[in-house]
Amino acid sequence: MIYPMIHANKVELMAPAGNFESLQAALDNGANSIYFGVEQLNMRARATINFTIEDLPEIAKRCMDKNVYSYLTLNTIVYDHDLSIVKSLLEKAKQAKITAVIASDQAVIALAREIGLPVHISTQLNITNIETVKFYSLFADTVVLSRELSLRQIKHITQSIVKQQIKGPSNELVKVEIFGHGALCMAVSGKCYLSLHSHNSSANRGACKQNCRKKYTVIDQESGFEIEIDNQYMMSPKDLSTIDFLDQVVDSGVSILKIEGRGRSPEYVAKVVKTYKQALDAIAQGSYTKDKIQQWIKELEKVYNRGFWSGYYLGQKLGQWSDNPGSSATQKKVYIGKALHYFTQKSIVEFKIEAYDIKVGDTILITGPTTGAKQNTIETIQVEKTPVNHAHRGQTCTIQIPFRVRLSDKLYKIVEG
Repeated sequence: MIYPMIHANKVELMAPAGNFESLQAALDNGANSIYFGVEQLNMRARATINFTIEDLPEIAKRCMDKNVYSYLTLNTIVYDHDLSIVKSLLEKAKQAKITAVIASDQAVIALAREIGLPVHISTQLNITNIETVKFYSLFADTVVLSRELSLRQIKHITQSIVKQQIKGPSNELVKVEIFGHGALCMAVSGKCYLSLHSHNSSANRGACKQNCRKKYTVIDQESGFEIEIDNQYMMSPKDLSTIDFLDQVVDSGVSILKIEGRGRSPEYVAKVVKTYKQALDAIAQGSYTKDKIQQWIKELEKVYNRGFWSGYYLGQKLGQWSDNPGSSATQKKVYIGKALHYFTQKSIVEFKIEAYDIKVGDTILITGPTTGAKQNTIETIQVEKTPVNHAHRGQTCTIQIPFRVRLSDKLYKIVEG
């Protein structure tokens, strides 16, 4: 199999794709690779509208057209009754020329190796030392390290791989992948059973109920004493962000930086991928500055987040917890309507305004399976071929858009949160 070439001095930026909109957003904004799940056998089986087996050729084609790797996540607990669909899925992925499978179950790893489909070891296996890396190099070309390691520990592992010349089945040095941005779980490497105990819905089968994101009261049942907790969401970690020490992440020797978020919106994918791509390019060019970092942080705050912290990379022993149950994004999207027609020659789109009014000067977001997620500022609006400042609910209007828009693409207005 021929894979895209990524410059040796650059870190591969890996983006989530929960659907075709997010996939296209990742491709349009500079991702070097994408990861996605198919149907029920992935860790976000209920968090997003997953792809089907029939989507594999289209996913692979879009990625290959952009010179981007495609990784199938098949990292849940697997039971005997799952094995037939696992085999079928792996075979279809191989036929579609998907780059690799991200796996944690030994059966999945073995089945993928049997058909020559490259394997990445999932963070679910909690790799924390060089001997474990050496063991899994027998089966995999890439290992995803535990999220609980510090950058010092990660650098020791990457340096040891080079020093000991630890190679995978491809006869290339084993690559190290770590998480760079997105949601964190209170459980070690995501191995949580809280949802299973409370709702008989296993997070390790892709069916997490997000119990940890709720507010709880803790009471000593012997005395009835209620324990005072400063932070009411003590099981809900803030989101990971490495943008302000990304130079240290690159220096640690990792090969792949993963953005979490297969359950997130396409505009989240677009914003985060674009921001981290700019930061990685700045590091490579020697122009990674404090001023740029502050601007990048502001950009990341515009989309879904629970507040940011640096994870365990800088040596913290305890987590930092969110202070609200939802997003702290500084911007949000408001649904306006759908595209009815795109006039190619004039780059004009006809929209049906179904929900809220829009006006000249508004920042709008257009999303679609082929369009991805693109923003623009409205400069002119016409209703019945007459220039207007506002378009109201129930009206059909035309807006000039500098990119291709498709029938039924959704129109949103971006407002301050």
